Order: sequence, then C-alpha cells, then structure tokens
Amino acid sequence: MNRRHSTVLCVLAGTLALTAAAPTGPAASEATASEAAPPRTVSAWLPYWDQEAAYRNALDHAAQIRTISPFWYETKSAARVTGHTGAGERRIINGLHARGIQVVPTVMETMKPGALAKVLNSKKSRARHVDALLAVARSRAYDGLDIDYESIATASDDKYRAVRAGYTAFATQLCARLHASGKRCFLTVMPKTRSTGRIWDYEKLGAAADRVRIMGYNLHSAEGKPGPLASPQWYEEILSRATRQVPRAKLEMGLPAYGWNWKVGGARGSGKKRARHVTSKSAEVLRRKVGARYALDPQSRTPHFTYKEGKGKKATRRTVWYQDAAGTAAHLPVLRKYGVRNTVLWALNFEDPKLWKTLARG
Repeated sequence: MNRRHSTVLCVLAGTLALTAAAPTGPAASEATASEAAPPRTVSAWLPYWDQEAAYRNALDHAAQIRTISPFWYETKSAARVTGHTGAGERRIINGLHARGIQVVPTVMETMKPGALAKVLNSKKSRARHVDALLAVARSRAYDGLDIDYESIATASDDKYRAVRAGYTAFATQLCARLHASGKRCFLTVMPKTRSTGRIWDYEKLGAAADRVRIMGYNLHSAEGKPGPLASPQWYEEILSRATRQVPRAKLEMGLPAYGWNWKVGGARGSGKKRARHVTSKSAEVLRRKVGARYALDPQSRTPHFTYKEGKGKKATRRTVWYQDAAGTAAHLPVLRKYGVRNTVLWALNFEDPKLWKTLARG
C-alpha cells in the first residue's frame, strides 16, 4: 500500500513562499497585494471527509497558510477524473481566496497495478489525460493543481525506467499547459533515499513544477512493523538528495499530523495486522485516557506510547507512534540546515494545536 493512500483508506475505514518565477493569472494580483506581508511558509491538504472543520481550521490560521489543497479529485482513467464528496465547493474556494490563500486541489488515484503506467507511457493517452486535468483546473477559480500519483511507485525492476520517463513527460506537459493557463503546477512525490523513490526524476520534475512536495512521513507504515513516521536522520537523507536536484524555493517538506496504532505481540507477532489510523489529536486523547506517560523517542524524536486494550486473557498490547508539535520542533532544524522553508501538512485538522506556533518559529 502506498503512503498517502494508506492514510486515506484508514481514515475512511474507521506552504509557503512563492516560486522564483513571477506569478501569473489568478494568483498575480493576490501576490502583489501581499508582497509587504510576512512570507507564508505553511501549506496543508484539506480532507474532504472532514471538510467543514478543516476549512474552519484553515481560516483560523490563514495568516500562516500559503496554499490549501483540498483532497477533492481522483483519476479513474485517462479521460475520467471524478470528484469526491464536496469537491469544488465554491463557498470554500471563495472563503480561502478572501483570506489570501491559494486553492490548489489535489488529484489522486487508486488505479490497479500497471493501469496508470499504461496511461503515462502512451503519448495519445497521456495527452487525453492532460486535457482531462486541464478541464478540472478550469472548472473553478483554482490557482492550479496538485498531482499525487503513487501507484507507479511499485513499478517492477524491468519497467520502472519507462514508467519514470512516462511520468516525467506527463508532468512536464501538464505543468506547461497549466502555466499557459495562468495556473500553478504542484507535484507530490515520495521521499528519495538510497532504497526508495527511484520512480521520481526529481531534477526534471523540479524544473517543470512550481512546487515539489515530498511526503516526509510513513517511514513506518500501517502494513509494517511499529515505529516512528519520520526522524531527523531520515530527513537528513531525504533533503541532502532533494536539495541537490530541486531548487530549495520549490520544495515543500510534507510533515505528518497523524500516527499509527499497532497491535504488538501475540501469536502473529508485530506488524502482521494493519495498524489503525490516529490523528495527532486523537492519539494524545488516547494517551491521556489510558494513562500512558508522554515520551519522545530519543532517536526519532517522535512521541509514542504502549498500552493494553481489553481485560484478562483477551487483553492485547498496542503501541502508538505519532507526531506532535514537540516532535516537529526537533525535526525542523534539518529543514533549516538545508534551507527548506516551506512545509505542507498531512492533514489539516489532524494536527496538534500547538503545531502552528512551532511552525511560526520556523
């Protein structure tokens, strides 16, 4: 299961300075009006399943937020892009714009293995898909699109080079078309390390896009063994590569505002059953409810706790790893080291309320 889709499915089952280039189109007048204001370095994804509360949260922190990406659209095929519940709600678009916030909705996909690769590797299908996405971008007063395509990350050894080239060609074409329409192009990608992220050509994507958003979370995922969602050491590896290939002003580091609750021990062992999703807020509520001591892991600098669920012989041991303001504060020095100012939260209204002050301090 890929990183973003893993979080979305669990929830449903249970950032920024401008780019170096001058803005054009709908964002231009907004940018001119706000030139004297302090730079906004925070972006966030807005989950459609918690839309109203997340929207109110965005308005409460509008002074810090540069871009909101409502998680509104899903690609089904080359020519078909559908909307989730509440997609395109003009009240929300207009309300965010009125507070000086860019609205760049996200288009995701959960296509079957190999299906997206076929679209991207066919010149004809790729062109049809770009047309479909442009229709979405023009359907409302959007400032651009954010493309979050993850299923291609599992391309096999004998196909990944072709898939990488296909995605790069698609992204380059889409960004050019969006720019010609006065709109921005954001690309959400997975971290690139020694052993991950080979499908993403960071250098070419960075040249094409206005923003490259790196999902800096799910170091340990719902399907794997318990552990932190991120760590300073992991961020060091990610950013040492990313900043060599993408202009720093275009990078947004994705920060987790959630966690996973794993069952541990027992006959099946750790990591054999999918973890439950928790938000940063719900994890802290649970910690207090079960009376667990608050502690930051010395290595990852993220909070975690263990507790028993149930009674007697049926009791199970569970462990929760999540991120909060204190953990994020311990991770931000790595971003400062590499000159990365812009962050993007997964997801709005999941976060520890104290996180906003932490991000304001940089």
